[in-house]
Amino acid sequence: MWAHRLSGPFAFERVEVATPRAEDLAAGQVLLATRAGGICGSDLPFFKGAPFLHAPNPADRAATPAPGFPLHEVVGEVVASRHPAHSPGDLVVGWAAAFDGIAELVVTDGEGLAGYDTALPPTTAVMLQPLACVLYAVEQLGDVRGKAVGVVGQGPIGLLFSHVLKQRGARHVTGVDRVDRSAAAGVFGVDETVTASASRWAATLPEADRPSVVVEAVGHQVTTLQDCLTAVAPGGEILYFGIPDDPVYPLDMITFLRKNLTLRAGVTLERARVLRDAGAYLAEHPALRDVYVSDVHPVDDVTAAYAAAIQPRAGQYKVVLDTA
Repeated sequence: MWAHRLSGPFAFERVEVATPRAEDLAAGQVLLATRAGGICGSDLPFFKGAPFLHAPNPADRAATPAPGFPLHEVVGEVVASRHPAHSPGDLVVGWAAAFDGIAELVVTDGEGLAGYDTALPPTTAVMLQPLACVLYAVEQLGDVRGKAVGVVGQGPIGLLFSHVLKQRGARHVTGVDRVDRSAAAGVFGVDETVTASASRWAATLPEADRPSVVVEAVGHQVTTLQDCLTAVAPGGEILYFGIPDDPVYPLDMITFLRKNLTLRAGVTLERARVLRDAGAYLAEHPALRDVYVSDVHPVDDVTAAYAAAIQPRAGQYKVVLDTA
């Protein structure tokens, strides 16, 4: 089968690799023929040459990436299944468990997949995976009704946070990004767009305007966590959703202590459930599906697709690969 493999920083090559066999599936696994894949911010450091810091085994963290890596947001057709919820011919969305979704076929965990409204093109349906992650994270925040919220980062994930928090009753949503996202503000429920660095926003906030909830939706560096600590109101909460590239982050404990803050982070659990929730949410808010995916590339243009994703621009939101 075909797959695309990182041959070095900023470069993929198409390769032929052994086709996974249905008879080799373990209990709970599913074999998918991929139809679409979404590029996530967590994929981009590897495209730029970073080692796989999150590998469970430290010995694997500098290993040559496997064919198909790095992509985990997938839509596909079930070819074979050893999971009771999935049968051959089903169209599903979810996670490529090994982050190897830039390939003709992938083996993945059936618990990370769910069916979706097949009236959606696969290149649109792929947005249900990041939406599921956001819905699960917002659940962990509890009741946000009447609260002022700041979302640092208004890329594909941050915009979904803005929308979901507004729909959950947030009184005022401020979206902060270096890229001008004002054109999307109305669609995604952003009351105030700040086109500036998080550091500048946090440093210039009047005390009365400090949000009680701040979501960090950038990741990949340590500075924005401090910006969130600076920006949030006393007694507030920070949700650190961005993926860390560094294993240890400095924390301004004096500010954290004196403001009586809560810091929350975590990964998405109950994946099949929240994927179904995402499908219902998108059905309730169909305007999102017309805006969220802004760029679709054929899979053989994968290098160009990743290059676009690492250089965000006004009007660019989710970048997707058509793998059908």
